[in-house]
Amino acid sequence: MSFFISDAMAEAAPAVQQPGWEGMLFPLGILIFFYFIFLRPQAKRTKEHKQMLEVMAVGAEIVTNGGVLGKVVGLNDSFAQVEIAPNVVIQVQRHQVGSVMPKGTYKAQTKKSK
Repeated sequence: MSFFISDAMAEAAPAVQQPGWEGMLFPLGILIFFYFIFLRPQAKRTKEHKQMLEVMAVGAEIVTNGGVLGKVVGLNDSFAQVEIAPNVVIQVQRHQVGSVMPKGTYKAQTKKSK
């Protein structure tokens, strides 16, 4: 007897069926999709970055994640001492090294800036 809402008439409810393994196909498909699109490539990049840091040695020319170009003059477990200009050495955390540049890049850039 509501003016705006009609009364619901109860009918015999059908038997409720529990979804079997077919009901899990779509959610599993979504999880597999996200794994191959997002998680796997990120894990691959992380592994490559870790290998790059392990093989980095004194004399390597690097670019930090902040964009600083320099030459490694000292290394320890956590930090790298990087020469960014003649007689100017800074310390950066090893995991902040973005990439190792080809030999000669640092030298070419220092000659260009003079």
